[in-house]
Amino acid sequence: MTDEPALIDAAKAGSADAFADLVRSYRDRLLRFLLTRCASYADAEDALQDTLINAYRYLHSYDPRWRFSTWLYRIAIRNAQKIRSMNVVEIGDLSDAESDPLLQCIVASETENLWISARRVLTDDVFAAMWLRYAEDMSINDISKALGRSASWTKVNLSRARKALDTEMNSQRAKDEAYG
Repeated sequence: MTDEPALIDAAKAGSADAFADLVRSYRDRLLRFLLTRCASYADAEDALQDTLINAYRYLHSYDPRWRFSTWLYRIAIRNAQKIRSMNVVEIGDLSDAESDPLLQCIVASETENLWISARRVLTDDVFAAMWLRYAEDMSINDISKALGRSASWTKVNLSRARKALDTEMNSQRAKDEAYG
């Protein structure tokens, strides 16, 4: 069974196998997203486990008017907020790149620099909106629902974030040219 609505119905009827099949396609994407929200890989894994447990436990409350992924990301965001430690690692202070969960999930390229800059420059919610839009290809409405924000907030903050990142990336390029 690969049809998502059928898997949801079977899981609601008590099929653990259907639930496992349902979340298998989301597990890696959820972990990558949680890595952007948590201070460590272990915290992200804990948040993922809590997310999957809560999704199974509260599957009966899933509203099919929304995409299943939106519902899962909303649960993940809440779990990451609960687990997030008080000692958030700042990218600029890293002496060992392997200790940063974000660097473990993105490819080395200009995209990496963009996400690192985004993490440094943007607030958590705005970074999450950017990640959900551009890394997970979620719609504005789905992002709004996942973050518990209005569609207007999402649109405005995505626009502001793109401008802030453009300014940041241009500033970095200018510094690189001046020193290189």
